[in-house]
Amino acid sequence: MNITGKVTAGSLESSDVMISLEPGEEGLEIIVDSLVEKQFGRRIRNVTHEILEREGISAGVVRIQDRGALECTLRARIETAIERLSG
Repeated sequence: MNITGKVTAGSLESSDVMISLEPGEEGLEIIVDSLVEKQFGRRIRNVTHEILEREGISAGVVRIQDRGALECTLRARIETAIERLSG
């Protein structure tokens, strides 16, 4: 499945994360802007890939603006954004 619309979930408040999904040129592009990039950037990308793969999403742009969110919050925001794509 390709990302066909633009949706967001979350906020830029401390300890939260904003997820934006939008159509892309080709393939899947994950862009991470995180306060804890050095410590958790790899884990953020792995969790994102895991959820997108499980949901069958293989093309689009995922922007992650993290302000120190816990993994459970990251997962919830990604899943919410995906649900919003479905309408």
